[in-house]
Amino acid sequence: MIIIGVVLGAFGIGLFCWLLFTLAVYALPFSASLTAGLAAFHSGAGMFGALVVGIVAGTVTLGAGQLTFAMARSPLIRAAIALLFATPAAVAGYHATLALARVGVSSQGWRQAFAIIGAILVGGTAWGRMTFLAGPLGNGKPPPPGCGTAAADGCEDSGLS
Repeated sequence: MIIIGVVLGAFGIGLFCWLLFTLAVYALPFSASLTAGLAAFHSGAGMFGALVVGIVAGTVTLGAGQLTFAMARSPLIRAAIALLFATPAAVAGYHATLALARVGVSSQGWRQAFAIIGAILVGGTAWGRMTFLAGPLGNGKPPPPGCGTAAADGCEDSGLS
């Protein structure tokens, strides 16, 4: 019985960590959704109205962030948008890692060290996922008609781009 408990505990912690890294990009839209939903509820929209407002706010935040990131050509603007999405994810990673460290680590200093490492890893994962969803930056110009993708067809070498 003890072995089953240890194995299931390890799988549970592994599942929690996988879920944390997978959902890291959605920390900002979730925060916006929760804030908008609670504001709507407290202004008298009711439970259904608050739920609708929260879902719409989260969807718009995620869609606008990804669309703006994909359309932005400046690396500085892309970095600012990715930082906007990575910061709440890093805060969530810090608190989740601190909670897990409280289970197995008795020293406060080591708990903080693990929590900071967790924050860096989760924030970096959110940053990477945000940049991965948008694709490469490119040169800011679309390929000429009939050229397809410039790099794949060799259009840049032929002087068409």
